[in-house]
Amino acid sequence: YEISECLVGSEMCIRDSVVNIWGADHHGHVARLKGAMDALGLDGEHRLDIVLMQLVKLLRDGEVVRMSKRTGKSLTLTDLLDEIPVDAARFFFNSRAAETQMEFDLGLAVREDSENPIYYVEYAHARICSLLRALETDGVTVPETADLSLLSGEAERALLKQIAQFCEEIKLGARDYDPSHINRCLQELAACFHRFYTACRIKGEEKDVLLARLKLADTARAVLKNGMTLIGCSAPEKM
Repeated sequence: YEISECLVGSEMCIRDSVVNIWGADHHGHVARLKGAMDALGLDGEHRLDIVLMQLVKLLRDGEVVRMSKRTGKSLTLTDLLDEIPVDAARFFFNSRAAETQMEFDLGLAVREDSENPIYYVEYAHARICSLLRALETDGVTVPETADLSLLSGEAERALLKQIAQFCEEIKLGARDYDPSHINRCLQELAACFHRFYTACRIKGEEKDVLLARLKLADTARAVLKNGMTLIGCSAPEKM
């Protein structure tokens, strides 16, 4: 088993801690490795964190894709990326906590509708970008500041609250070694924006209200892009 280089050699304090990612079948070795580090004076109990990853079950047309190490039947990541986009692979693999076994639906990953979570989130970002372009042709751009007190509707307040959750979700993801917090936040943010877009007119609205709603929409766009960037996915401006 490998120990990060930061714990090897004469300079032992380059980092405070190190994270190793193992398969769940190696759970019995966690205490042994930490004990070995303790014996070397490296404080393995507090400086080494082990994240145990569960197996992924692949589904195609509702049927489990059978694989076996014993028989040599497997599907590599390269094979997988021949079937689905990179963004879909990253989003789906990021959508469950490490200790939770996930079912990866290959058919869902390539669908272009709201049932596919990565498509749903990317479409929200692209939709906002399309709105910004349309308003810009009318000479309306996102203001530096706006009177957000005008945003009193249910859909507006829900979107504001979801945006405000973003930083906390990042903290929780870091604390728990669980970036799926970001996935869930992005999906809910996309849902809040779609509801806001349906309920609240922007183009053609009275100027102060238009600018406030436009500022809100652009802020949602920025948060969607930041979140997608954090998990290695793109944020397309057109779809």
